[in-house]
Amino acid sequence: MTESLADRRAALEARFPTWEPMSLDQRLERCAAEFPDRPLVITDDRSLTYRETAAWARRLGDGLAALGVQPGDRVGLLMANYLEFTPLKFAIARAGAVAIPFNFLYRTEELAYVLRQSRCNVLITMTGFAGLDYPAMLDEIAPGWVDGPTEQLPDLRAVVQLSTDGRLREGVRSVEELDALGRANEGAADGRSADPNDLGDILYTSGTTGSPKGVMVVHDAPQRTGYASALTRGFEDGRRILFSLPCYHMFGYVEGLLAVMFVGGAIIPRTSFSPADYFAAIERHRATEILCVPTMTVALLEHPDKATRDLSSVFAVLSGAAPAPVWLWEKVRDELGITEITTGYGMTECGGAMTMTLPEDPLERHSGTVGRIKLAGVAGMPEHGDGICRYRTVDPVTAEELPAGSEGELISTGPTHMLGFWEKPAETAAALRDGWVFSGDLGRVGEDGYLQITGRSKELYKSGGELVMPKEVEELLTRYPGVSQAYAVGVPDDRWGEVGCVWIVPEPGAVVDPAAVIELCKEKLARFKVPKHVLLTTADELPTTPTGKVQKFRLAQKAAEQLTG
Repeated sequence: MTESLADRRAALEARFPTWEPMSLDQRLERCAAEFPDRPLVITDDRSLTYRETAAWARRLGDGLAALGVQPGDRVGLLMANYLEFTPLKFAIARAGAVAIPFNFLYRTEELAYVLRQSRCNVLITMTGFAGLDYPAMLDEIAPGWVDGPTEQLPDLRAVVQLSTDGRLREGVRSVEELDALGRANEGAADGRSADPNDLGDILYTSGTTGSPKGVMVVHDAPQRTGYASALTRGFEDGRRILFSLPCYHMFGYVEGLLAVMFVGGAIIPRTSFSPADYFAAIERHRATEILCVPTMTVALLEHPDKATRDLSSVFAVLSGAAPAPVWLWEKVRDELGITEITTGYGMTECGGAMTMTLPEDPLERHSGTVGRIKLAGVAGMPEHGDGICRYRTVDPVTAEELPAGSEGELISTGPTHMLGFWEKPAETAAALRDGWVFSGDLGRVGEDGYLQITGRSKELYKSGGELVMPKEVEELLTRYPGVSQAYAVGVPDDRWGEVGCVWIVPEPGAVVDPAAVIELCKEKLARFKVPKHVLLTTADELPTTPTGKVQKFRLAQKAAEQLTG
């Protein structure tokens, strides 16, 4: 890369001298007019140009309208990172509907919950993926769904299927048939483009602290976040981003698909992760950036193909979900040749990643912080500088604002933040107060504007009336010989209300003595912080979200069951 980051940012800002809010389908049309013959979606079997994607989205949108989809209806998208995801996503917007990109790894009970809770009107689904049979799951959830609404899913009027395993359910319209319906009803969705501030997506949270909640996001919000990402990461014209992180999640959807559209770039989506596939795809499609979480990065570094594949095109990586040590980034630089590293932090409720380190930052910043508020220029909050949002800290119990630099619960406000949770007024009132989203994360904003995350306020537990911060216990124990990972949770206790329980993943071959762990805590921690229980597990047995975050509420449930059973 010969252009400097400053030059690339200047070119992007020159392309967008003002921010023009628009609906998602209008954004695609605008990009198709500017970059008609450039690729937007690249897979091993087929690629789509911007013009082809827009035309396909128009036909599918007309098909949805002809199918009876009305403005404001909710259309579920149960789809892995197949090529069809992109035109289908924009087609839903063209029809004036609200998209609900569902987690396609949901099991039957989880899928039943989100279909009912969202009051999904039309579902576009794969037939099968990763051993899951979606028509069979629907049979179990709502017998008779092929023929229309059922007692179990009274709002679900129609299902459209994409054959991903050679099967098609008889009596259910295919994506190809939806396309044909659109051709036969050309213009059926004309004039339906939403207002940029209308609801565009309902994105279900990954559920690290409880049942998934549907985050309501307007059309304009993820576009602002995507532009801010492109500006912060210093996108060159035509950037190509390779990722396997799912597009139902903000990471793949915003940091990949939407961000790259602002420079006429392309995504190289993969339906699953393997180091060999990443390396092969980088070489074949000349990717310039990859999206990862730290566990994926470690797997790439440990794979032998890194020495045999041509990786000369890739120079950037965006990492999320968890912090990574400096040594990991040194290896990424030295062994993969990646010179521009960015890490980020955010949440669906805020519109995705709100902070990022800069590619020009020293490696220590990528490990010791989660970055600063993203550069956003015209898409941000001009009255507060050039950032995409504002952050401050409050007392996690009283919600009183704390002095600058103090540790507390991080709260934020900005133009990308959610409208609230779909049909969950109590949860909305708790998380969204006077325009500020309460993150549940503990941290501080440094004098230099960089954020540090120190724990989860929702993970705090009270033992004997004293608040315990799990991260303090965990950091002590992960320095203990033989301990690879440690997770502290609160479990019910008749005497103290709650007591600490620590789950420990030993290092390979190591033997960890629970009694010795408790003795160490007694030596190093205040009495009320000392865990009462230590349980051993393996990394594979840890309950995680699809993006690799450990679900502590499940660890707490498991501990309670194990200790009382």
